[in-house]
Parts: sequence; structure tokens; C-alpha cells
Amino acid sequence: MATARGPESSICPSDAARAVGGQEWRDLMDDARDCARELARAGQVEITQRGEVLDPDAQWRGPVRIRIVRR
Repeated sequence: MATARGPESSICPSDAARAVGGQEWRDLMDDARDCARELARAGQVEITQRGEVLDPDAQWRGPVRIRIVRR
């Protein structure tokens, strides 16, 4: 989904959870964030909050965005 949006845009983990889970998307939020962390560790995406790139291994809370890595 982040690839489809391109490097100048991003998605919310809830976008991915909704795409997979439909009406039960809230149950998938932890999984969506975990998947984002894995993709960030692999260098495929960046997780951002208020425009700052987050460490995927750090403890963070609140709304985040996911974007593909700018190359």
C-alpha cells in the first residue's frame, strides 16, 4: 500500500488493518504495527511520527505513518 502511494505520501497502519480485516480491523492494529516494524527493520519502509523517522525497535505511542524508503 505504501508503494502505491509513493515516496511523497504515506499510509496509516489502520489503512492496512482495514484492507485485511474489514469490520474487524481494530483487532489487527497490533499486527499492522508489528508488520510495519518488520518492514522498517528490513529497510523497506520508514515509520514516521510528526514527520520524524522513528526507530522500529524503540517504544513509541500515538499515531504513526508508514512510507516507502526514499532512494
